[in-house]
Amino acid sequence: MVLDKIEQLLKKYDNGETSLQEEQQLKHYFTQETVAPHLEVYKSMFQYFLQTQQEQFTKDVPLKPRKTFTLYKWISVAAVAVIMLGVYTQVGNSRSFSDLSDEELYAYNQTKKVFNLVSSKLNQGSENMNALNLVSSNFTKGAESIVYISEFSKTTNKFLKTNNK
Repeated sequence: MVLDKIEQLLKKYDNGETSLQEEQQLKHYFTQETVAPHLEVYKSMFQYFLQTQQEQFTKDVPLKPRKTFTLYKWISVAAVAVIMLGVYTQVGNSRSFSDLSDEELYAYNQTKKVFNLVSSKLNQGSENMNALNLVSSNFTKGAESIVYISEFSKTTNKFLKTNNK
């Protein structure tokens, strides 16, 4: 009768439907020396639970949290302040083309001409690269055709050798 009750409790335990009192009954049963042979598997599990329940944490836990490095925080605040100051001063000092001197306008126009020249040379170079890409793709197609021709030649040679014999 006791064994039937233990088996029913084990089924409930496996389904997660036991109460704390029923789990205590199971723990008490499996701490005994004599356990039914088909329930020996559960004995080691419940003994492990009892053993780990008795373990205690012995390391000291500090109650005060460690202070983080505050200098790092202040440096980040200062960096943000410097960036904001830089943005503010640049927005306030925006100049138009009419405010530029003759030398500044001349330098601007010369720089613009140089950039246009560099751009046109880069475009010419990319056009030459397109021509090379076309040559490369045609060369690849030709190489593939040569593979077919060599395969045809091998097959023809095999055919001619078998006919000559």
